[in-house]
Amino acid sequence: MQARIKREIEDVDLLVTQQANELSAMLHEHRMEMFPPDARKTLRSFSLAEVANYLGVTPGYLKNLSLEGKGPQPAVTPSGRRSYTAEQMLEMRHYLDKNARTAKYVPHRREGEHLQIISVVNFKGGSAKTTTAAHLAQHLSLEGYRVLVIDLDPQASLSALHGFQPEIDRNESLYEALRYDDQRKSLRELVRPTNFPGLHIVPANLELQEYEYDTPLALSRDDGSMGRIFFGRLDDALADVADDYDVVIIDCPPQLGYLTLTALSSSTGVLITVHPQMLDVMSMCQFLMMMGEVMGTLKRAGANMQLDWLRYLVTRYEPTDGPQSQMVAFMRAIFKKHVLVNEMLKSTAISDAGITKQTLYEIDRSQFTRSTYDRAMESLHLVNREIVELIQKAWGRR
Repeated sequence: MQARIKREIEDVDLLVTQQANELSAMLHEHRMEMFPPDARKTLRSFSLAEVANYLGVTPGYLKNLSLEGKGPQPAVTPSGRRSYTAEQMLEMRHYLDKNARTAKYVPHRREGEHLQIISVVNFKGGSAKTTTAAHLAQHLSLEGYRVLVIDLDPQASLSALHGFQPEIDRNESLYEALRYDDQRKSLRELVRPTNFPGLHIVPANLELQEYEYDTPLALSRDDGSMGRIFFGRLDDALADVADDYDVVIIDCPPQLGYLTLTALSSSTGVLITVHPQMLDVMSMCQFLMMMGEVMGTLKRAGANMQLDWLRYLVTRYEPTDGPQSQMVAFMRAIFKKHVLVNEMLKSTAISDAGITKQTLYEIDRSQFTRSTYDRAMESLHLVNREIVELIQKAWGRR
């Protein structure tokens, strides 16, 4: 009888658990060094030019207001440079709106305008889905919208970008508002503030994965109404807080499971991120085929699958890369107007910011080569403002 070959790993479950515990302890130690237990993420101040850009006024007009003592007063350096906090920017927006004759500076939803629920999706990791969701949510908040961002990915990367660590923090996830038993909670109990005024988050953690296990069990006990209970679940949860927000951004997991389907069944807009390379586009093709089939099934079961808009966003794009440019042209030929006009350019500024769990909106221009920073920021503004136009159009605004 052949002798049994000695395996390198006998008890893989014990090994993985041990490694997870060691990594968790290391992450906790790192967090304690960078962020003490009572610490929260802060946000830098914004220059006069940045604030004027977000408010839609000229820097000269803003400077004259400060010289006249009108509106919130900026911090002024000995050299005369003016800067505002994000809270002051929001205060200035309300000041301008109150004193303007015709222009509207506060873009909140008006009577008859429905809540915009935007799901950011892709079947494949590495498509900049979470980065896109984070920058879009933060951009909207800086432009004066009331924003709720929901991290629906159990990996919780979006939560980490906003200062929430599932390994350490005990914040509850959206699962608590979706679960099928009598322990279900109001979404209002799960919402947490962020370092951006007007931007709140429902963090994620691994318990979200329980929803993927619970839903098929619940559907197997279907009494004829469970289908409706499944695809209307997020609508019911959002009803508790809908009046508090203008836009909801959902960062979906990179798979077409029940979490993603629940988000899609409530969405008014869908943003599909795609890296313009052959393997990524092939993966997206499979994702679209599956999504179309499943959404058709949900529609036949009674779900409201009507969208205000659906768009593809080209991410991590390098215009000097010939094959990528060809792939973008290929996508535009097929999807036409459904591809956003602007691409999200690949940038070391965005990736370097992510290393420190920050977005480009959080980092000061002085920390990068100015041309690199300006190029990345211009790309972000163009993409995000194109999405803002879609939101405004869905509301019937010009």
